[in-house]
Amino acid sequence: MMNARTVVACAFAMTIGGNPLNANDLSRYRTFELGTNIDAVSGLTGVASSEARTVHQRPALLQELEWRPSRWTRGSTADSTDPVEHIVFSFYDDRLYRIVVDYGHDRTDGMTDADMIEAISAVYGTSVKPARGALRVQSQVEIESGSPVARWGSADGAVVLYRTSSYRETFRLIVTDAALADLARKAATEAVRLDEQQAPQREIARQKKERDDARAAAEKARAANKGLFWP
Repeated sequence: MMNARTVVACAFAMTIGGNPLNANDLSRYRTFELGTNIDAVSGLTGVASSEARTVHQRPALLQELEWRPSRWTRGSTADSTDPVEHIVFSFYDDRLYRIVVDYGHDRTDGMTDADMIEAISAVYGTSVKPARGALRVQSQVEIESGSPVARWGSADGAVVLYRTSSYRETFRLIVTDAALADLARKAATEAVRLDEQQAPQREIARQKKERDDARAAAEKARAANKGLFWP
């Protein structure tokens, strides 16, 4: 007979992976597939693509779309058992390159690293221990995600489980297209450089606009008041 912890792990695996025949497909998380565009993700989540946040516009368009799944089962008054609390989808030139999944503390409370690894391995196959030293440049999201617990796929990324502790300890899963993520990281670095380079010109333009706006407002007020004024 399976013990309670095994039952929990099996149930968790079903909620994150769905059909077990799709095991080892490291380019997906549930129905979301890396490389798809914002409209495709919007259609699956119900979040309008217009709500995507633009992180940088050049040299490449970097955007993020956030989704918080409903805690209610559709068509029912019962609570959903979905452990996902929050997902951030990141896009490079309208191609999904990273999925950051935060699991709710209340839905993973008491679960050990081994429990999580067992559940996720049922979807992605056998895990490996994360390398001690970074084999590639880490993104800010990865750095801020806490301690890596397990990895599925190559050293270039794929799927990594983290134990986070920024507010209260819980788990985070990051699914990454390494090639697109590398392009996005380089584009973000270049965007910051361009911002710093163009900052003086932008400040000059901002001050000029303020002066022009003030001058236009004064002229409008003068025209209105001059005709009505009497000593």
